[in-house]
Amino acid sequence: MKTDVLKFVEDDILHKLAHYLPAQNPLKDFVHHNTLHAFQDKPFFEALQEASELFGYKTFLSLYDFRKLYTEGSIDKNILLSILSKRKGETHATLWLDKLTQQVYDESNHPKIGKLRANWKLKYAINLEKSTHGLLFRILCSYLDQGISMWPFPVHQKGFLASLKELDKNGITSFLETPRAKKFLHEDKSVSELLHILVGNDLYFENYLFDQQFSHPGWSGMVATLEHNPTSLLDQRKITLRELIVFELLLEIDALDKKFGENWAPLATKVDFDAENLFAKATYSEYFDVLALWQEAYEWSFYNQVLYGLKNSPKKSDVTKTPKFQGFFCMDDRECSFRRHIEFLEPKAETFGTAAFFNFEFYYQPVNGKFFTKLCPAPVTPKYLIKELPRKKKKANDLHYHKQSHSLFFGWIISQTLGFTAALKLFLNIFKPSMSPATTSSFKHLNKKSKLIIENEDANETIDGLQVGFTIEEMTNRVEGLLKSIGLVTNFAPIVYVVGHGATSVNNTHFAGYDCGACCGRPSSVNAKVLSFAANHQGVRQLLKERGITIPETTQFVPALHDTTRDEIAFYDEELLNEINAGHHHHYKTIFAKALDRNAQERSRRFDTINSNDSISTIHDKIRNRSVSLFEPRPELNHATNAMCIVGRRIVSEQLFLDRRSFLNSFDYRVDPVGDYLAGILGAVAPVGGGINLEYYFSRVDNHKLGAGSKLPHNVMGLIGVANGIDGDLRPGLPSQMIEVHDPVRLLIIVEHTPEAVNYAITKNPATYEWFCNQWVNLVVLNPNDGELYRFENEKFELYHPIEVPIKTLSDTLPYTQTSSENLAICLIDKTN
Repeated sequence: MKTDVLKFVEDDILHKLAHYLPAQNPLKDFVHHNTLHAFQDKPFFEALQEASELFGYKTFLSLYDFRKLYTEGSIDKNILLSILSKRKGETHATLWLDKLTQQVYDESNHPKIGKLRANWKLKYAINLEKSTHGLLFRILCSYLDQGISMWPFPVHQKGFLASLKELDKNGITSFLETPRAKKFLHEDKSVSELLHILVGNDLYFENYLFDQQFSHPGWSGMVATLEHNPTSLLDQRKITLRELIVFELLLEIDALDKKFGENWAPLATKVDFDAENLFAKATYSEYFDVLALWQEAYEWSFYNQVLYGLKNSPKKSDVTKTPKFQGFFCMDDRECSFRRHIEFLEPKAETFGTAAFFNFEFYYQPVNGKFFTKLCPAPVTPKYLIKELPRKKKKANDLHYHKQSHSLFFGWIISQTLGFTAALKLFLNIFKPSMSPATTSSFKHLNKKSKLIIENEDANETIDGLQVGFTIEEMTNRVEGLLKSIGLVTNFAPIVYVVGHGATSVNNTHFAGYDCGACCGRPSSVNAKVLSFAANHQGVRQLLKERGITIPETTQFVPALHDTTRDEIAFYDEELLNEINAGHHHHYKTIFAKALDRNAQERSRRFDTINSNDSISTIHDKIRNRSVSLFEPRPELNHATNAMCIVGRRIVSEQLFLDRRSFLNSFDYRVDPVGDYLAGILGAVAPVGGGINLEYYFSRVDNHKLGAGSKLPHNVMGLIGVANGIDGDLRPGLPSQMIEVHDPVRLLIIVEHTPEAVNYAITKNPATYEWFCNQWVNLVVLNPNDGELYRFENEKFELYHPIEVPIKTLSDTLPYTQTSSENLAICLIDKTN
């Protein structure tokens, strides 16, 4: 044993611990991310084995599931044999096929984490988790509470441990019951000192802390996240992972002293095995090798369909005539079908996809808002503030949520009067769900009549260090960057719709995950309005013209918001349209409405409670009702089934039916021949699209440890997370109702450009390159010069020839979507008519 590797250095171990803990933000900032981010510096399959052996996670489907998929044809035999020949050699392919399909393996899981601390039960007959967790979780929840608790934590301004000390000093009772634990609380004992008392031998300290904190990774991960980003709480609390560990160690000493007095021996004296290096490189395992081969075959059985369709779809020439209208949409996979239906109903329309913060990063302060809302990707720290100007009309209120409803007297009055109407409303909601002031609706984020301060006319005007609005040059830089990144620099339509997106939901604690991830889990209506204002600004247009982008005077940008749960749309600033565009807009609104009807019907095939054979208007009404029903745990399946991202011109993918499984990010290689704009796009696509994909992947393969289980027994803890029951650990990941229909495959990113330019783009930023070189996402390049496909593997591009598969051609995709509730095969779309 190498004792130098295991030597305990407190700061280093706490840093490592924070790195491996779940990193999900509080519910209001819930943004999808790679659940196993701590392993991202390793190749994907190696990381999955190490995570499984270390923490006991299930990181693949089971052998039974893979073999069933193979029997059903979801894993193509030709693809599997091709992979076995490539990985194991042609002469051994048959042998390995037998291993994959017939051989029995030990699938039991014996994680390293938990082995040391299990000795409390084995040697001392005491369950420290049962003795400490209930109290620990209640204290954490009360201290971090964001508004659920009837009474605030009595003392919280000084930090977690300081508050506990003051309560212990001045309170009638104490959280700690024994003299020694109380004494240690006030003596500011370090983690090391307390571990010497509990464990004894410092060679075991790292193992012990990982055992301890991963017995409740949800709460520990939340504390580590809040320590790093305290502003993610509106009502901020000072807390550190070190403070949490110190208090938990004190609770354990307290529990042991209470049972044994102070005469018990440290744990290490009873342990009969050597401390191990938890993070030693995993040794070869044929079982995990078999799982990796199955996973690759499963993924490429799907990828091959896409790439064969891509290779064989007829490519239309670029639009030469000015489109009737253009639309900017989020790259979100949920907008994939909406765009397809718009293009079906109006073939002369042109749609683009981009991250829906629309290249404007800022905080937003609504009228009467006490806090600033971040409306840009989570890693970005904005320097700008967009303010809503006061309006006369106040928003609707519900007396049930009056600030006095928790008080002793008014609370009793309200419960005895309005409580009866609340019960009646709840009963009626079963039969006729409806909106209420408490409904989380994307349309409430920005009122149609709202006026915003967008242009900065005084550079010295700041609020809390934030510049109010953007200068003309700052707006120009952002509009230019967006237009060049999506490839729209000429041929502007008279109307360009800037469509943000959000969601409406009642029965959904993870509502922020349904809104726009590029806007930090909020609707992107404000961003749409800001971009439209900037693109319509005459000063911005003049600067753009000097930079080579001429937007005609007749072109007007119109902001809008698509509610992806209700399939409704709201348009803003319609009154600013000129007379001609106003007339066209009136007609185009009917196209959007019909496209939303079709989109609702397409989505309905996944919902057991809706008959997809009903009339399209009846189906859409039921879709709307689902969004506001208290008894509907699946108002929207969100990103479930996401599997790919296409970065390129729309002509690359518009003749492919992708079954709502693809992110679509517009990009024109001709505008960016070197790949600088592409680097920025892939720098967002990898962590955003890849993060969404991997959170769904891991929540699907291990919904118990890496997901949130069923949402039905979830209890909201302090408005920061969910737990099962009142004393459970916070649940990371996604509930089963969001991932039941998801196929766990890595994201396939397809880029239209030359391999050389793409290689430049992905290597420009080491953090981006990590996603590709370690294959947490898969990358294929479509070379526009020769039409060939190139797969990125082992840090180089190799020519890829898709295996021929049968592929249908459709004239209208909607009838085809109603043929099955399962994922549908890739098809070609005939656009000759």
